[in-house]
Order: sequence, then C-alpha cells, then structure tokens
Amino acid sequence: MIGAILDRLRSARGMRRARLEAFGAIVHLAWPRSLVFVDRVMARRVTRVAGEPAIWQGSEPAVGERVLSAPLEAHLQITNRCGAGCQGCYTGASPDGAPGEWGLAEWKRALDELAAAGVFHVALGGGESASVPWLGELADHARARGIVPNLTTSGLEGLDALVAIAGRFGQINVSLDGLGPTYAAVRGFDGFARADEAIRRLRAVKREVGINVVVTRHNFAELPELFAYAKQRRLSEVELLRFKPSGRGAAAYRDLRCTDEQHRAFLPTVLAATKRHRVRVKVDCSYTPMLAHHSPDRALLAELAVYGCTGGDFLVGAKADGRLTACSFMASPPERPRVTELRSYWERSDAFGAFRTWRTAQEPCASCDYHELCRGGCKVVSAHVTGDASAPDPECPRVQAHRPRVHLPVL
Repeated sequence: MIGAILDRLRSARGMRRARLEAFGAIVHLAWPRSLVFVDRVMARRVTRVAGEPAIWQGSEPAVGERVLSAPLEAHLQITNRCGAGCQGCYTGASPDGAPGEWGLAEWKRALDELAAAGVFHVALGGGESASVPWLGELADHARARGIVPNLTTSGLEGLDALVAIAGRFGQINVSLDGLGPTYAAVRGFDGFARADEAIRRLRAVKREVGINVVVTRHNFAELPELFAYAKQRRLSEVELLRFKPSGRGAAAYRDLRCTDEQHRAFLPTVLAATKRHRVRVKVDCSYTPMLAHHSPDRALLAELAVYGCTGGDFLVGAKADGRLTACSFMASPPERPRVTELRSYWERSDAFGAFRTWRTAQEPCASCDYHELCRGGCKVVSAHVTGDASAPDPECPRVQAHRPRVHLPVL
C-alpha cells in the first residue's frame, strides 16, 4: 500500500486536490483512498507550486508541531432525532430532537464554509442521520464543493431511503456494538437483526460499507467475532471507537467503560483479529494512550500520522444547531460560534480551549516519551472523571499506574 501511494504521488495521478501546510502539503488521493502528508519538496512536485508560498516562511516544522491551517474533516451532527433510545448514546438523542436544529439551507452554508477552509471530508451523523429527508441533497452539495461525504447510521430507521442514495457517499458505516445478545447488553435493547439487515442491504449496493464498534467492557471479548462477522459480510472496514462519557453515555459510563486490563490488552487483541481475518481496522484517536502502552516505534507512529486527541486541529465537530465543538463527543458552550464561522474562530488564540493547550502537560504526561503524539489522551474522559479537560487521560495505562498520586479511580 505504501508503494502504491508513493507511485501515485510521484505521478500525481488520482489526486483529488491538495492543501498547503507549513510542513508541505496534504494530498487527497482517490486511490488508495487516503490523505497523505508530504514535505515541501514533494509538495512542489505534486502541486506545481511556484515560488515560496507565505505559509512556508520559516523553518519546516514536523507534522503536529503546530495546528493545521484547517481541519481535515468535520463531524456534523445533522440531527439529534432518533427513536432508538440507546443507553450509551453520545448525544442523548430523542424522538423530538434538539431545540434549534438546523435544516438543509443552514447545513449547505456550513459545507460552503468548510470547503472554503479546505476541509477534505465530512462525517454526517445524528441522532439518526438516515431519517433526514434531505440527506441525499446534502451529500450532493458536499460533492459539488469538493468534499467527500461519509455517513454513520444505526440502520434502525430510514433504511429504504438510504439504500436508494447510498452511492452518493464515500464510506457508510453502520453502528454495531455486538452480535446477538451482546448488542442488547451494550445498547439496552435488541436491535441486532435490524442492524444486520441494514448492513446486508447496503453492502448489496455499495462496496464501501463498514461497521462502527463502540468498545465496552461487555463486548470487548467479542472483538474477534466482530472481525469475523465483518469478513463474512465482505465489509470494507471495522472502526473501533472508545466509549466516552457524553450524552446519555455519561450516566452509563461506570457500567460500560472498559477496564484497565482490557485497555492494556486492546492492541494485541486488535492486531491478532486483523491478522487472522484480513479486515482493515481504523482506531479512534482516543486509543493512542493504549497503543503507546506497548512502546511502539515513535518515528513510525509519526510517519503514519498516528496522533492522540486531534480535536480542534485535525478535526472539528458541529452540534445539531451548528455550534462548533473540538470533538463531537464534547459539549459545546452556548457562546461557541457556529460552524459557518469556522475560519474566523480557527485563528483565535483561545479557540477550542484545552484541546489546543495540550503541550502544557501535567504528570505523568509531561515526562512521557509519547506525549507529543498522544497529546494527553481523551479530553472528554478527563473532563468527566476529573472535572478538568486538560488533566491526563485517567484511562491511560500509564496514568492508572500513576493513580495513587493523583487520586484517580480504579477502572
């Protein structure tokens, strides 16, 4: 895969577009589907840049040394309406939705702003995104503005309409937090058969269909079986998301969060399942502390752009009323600007609060060899457990070992 990417870059074939950055550029390839970070030498070659752009003034920084010129992707919660009532719902979605939800016109303006900023992808979600009647039109507008629209759905509502427009999206992932009774243990109701039907019907009309798995203490042991399921259904990816205490999930956190033992076993479990079933896996950025626990090569992680919490930098979120968030799992204060004001807010010195000030670290992060990559772990978990979003991630194995000195709970 690395060789294929280099060949594409050298010939500039299959390049959708590129965006200059202080270190060089980010290149969006159609195949292999990827965003590739390149230095200034390669950036000149693939973008045909003439002269010395203003953004390149000064020394050439490494990726991650400063905030990007704009996010790579935006996670848009286009509705908070959903009738499923999952006990761990990260937004607290309800059948009535949220007050002041935006409609098609507002979200189109949001896409216009994101395109102008240079965003490459949007992830459309909810609530239940498939229940929105103008979903297809919004996806078309994203495409027209050069943005790839991806979609997350529970598969429990709006399936007929979604199957009809599935080709308008880049990737569609169906949320599947367990097989059979495990699904019910995690979500609080039995919806596996309906989610499975959605996966089968979407896969029948589209290759780029995967599953999102929110990993909890109740489904951790079933991860190998979930990879086997993905292979059986011929899915393109398994995306593993760490459970976070947001929305209704805050009340369910003690019951659903993984144990420290499970977090320490996360990387070997995933590697073994991937090797056995040959299914592509994507791992939530909040899992970086669990990867660092096994002391992987730091240079390799940096080369592959494996970073911890990248909210307010590589990604942003927007709530159903358009309010910006650094991360879709973090609450947005009422005074926070809307996503239609992204470019002006992005340049503010106080933008996104603790998500941008991670370099001022407490112990044990301050002395950790992986801090520049990990960025202190998940701010959502830190805020919930300690009351301070800038505190070290309390679920990090290294932080757990440091626990007696910082009075963190045993997880």
